[in-house]
Amino acid sequence: MEKKDELLQIRTALELNVGKRVCLTARKGKKKSVVRQGTIENTFPSIFTVKIENGNGCATRTSRIVSYSYTDILTKAIEIAQC
Repeated sequence: MEKKDELLQIRTALELNVGKRVCLTARKGKKKSVVRQGTIENTFPSIFTVKIENGNGCATRTSRIVSYSYTDILTKAIEIAQC
């Protein structure tokens, strides 16, 4: 029952931050992680979406929308912090 409460708290926190800019750290392996910046786009019952901006100094910026589950945060596969 505790896991459901924690997932509900994570979902509520993300719902309050929809539209805000965040720094997202995704763990890709034992010692490898990727840090990206984006905006929380939407929350759904089991996932949430983040619009990632890939600005590498060029005049044009490409963006893409990625989705993660709330359990990714619970298991620390990803970490989200405000930028």
